[in-house]
Amino acid sequence: MTPETMDAAGVAAHEAALGVALDAGRDVLFAGGSALEAVCAAVSALEDDPHFNAGRGAVFTYHGTNELDAAVMDGATRGAGAVCGVTHTRNPVSLARAVMEKSPHVFLSGAGAEEFAREQGVEMVDPDWFATEARWQQLQELKAKKLGWFDAGLKYGTVGAVAVDASGHVAAATSTGGLTGKRWGRIGDSPLIGAGTYADDRAAAISCTGSGEQFIRAAVAHEICARMRIGGERPQAATEAVLDEVGAMGGVGGVIYATPGGETGFAFTTPGMFRGRADSAGLREVGIFGES
Repeated sequence: MTPETMDAAGVAAHEAALGVALDAGRDVLFAGGSALEAVCAAVSALEDDPHFNAGRGAVFTYHGTNELDAAVMDGATRGAGAVCGVTHTRNPVSLARAVMEKSPHVFLSGAGAEEFAREQGVEMVDPDWFATEARWQQLQELKAKKLGWFDAGLKYGTVGAVAVDASGHVAAATSTGGLTGKRWGRIGDSPLIGAGTYADDRAAAISCTGSGEQFIRAAVAHEICARMRIGGERPQAATEAVLDEVGAMGGVGGVIYATPGGETGFAFTTPGMFRGRADSAGLREVGIFGES
């Protein structure tokens, strides 16, 4: 994903979609809603948009299915919920929230997660809802070129949101379809609490995207919060330091963060990262390329 590989129409379409998600989360906060409600609203909007690798528009596994993962975390209580390998849940982030709020567990997978979804009245759809022609062609290209175990081009697109509300509570949510051509039920960092998603009112809310295996090994989201809470590091410095650790392991990716004090920011080690930011002072911005 570079300025050379994305035309003006593609940039405009992605920026418009980011704006919809920003407005969805901002509207919740302006109405007095919680950070948790805001991140779920923003991520749900992105899951419904086929431009991103989550929900509708998720990448295909090697066997031609869409398998979805998501997680949420509430910084006020450190309550968390996560799901992986779901195939019928329209908005996996909503199911992750239900796991957090309505089950005794943190992490549910596959058929069991969707049994729970039906019991809780979470909206279900036919698997065809998630499929798009562009993602199908990416899978065919991978197979035709024999590019390796999975998408060697590492076309990410994981979606996530972080927020801080009027009470100073933070929350994070992340959702993904994983990697094109993934096999054997592979799960990345997105639904793993502490790896791709973490929120703690004592530090920050973190959501990640990138090469999941390295993000898991570095426990990126928790590590950033730990460096802030225990080491006293500023959020941007902590974020960049942990991404350097990921890089030393051979991984790339990006992070967004929000602190209870209202600091927000991001960093990424790829040529671009879909991102947006809005606040109560009137800031509203979206971006794709450029320096972190």
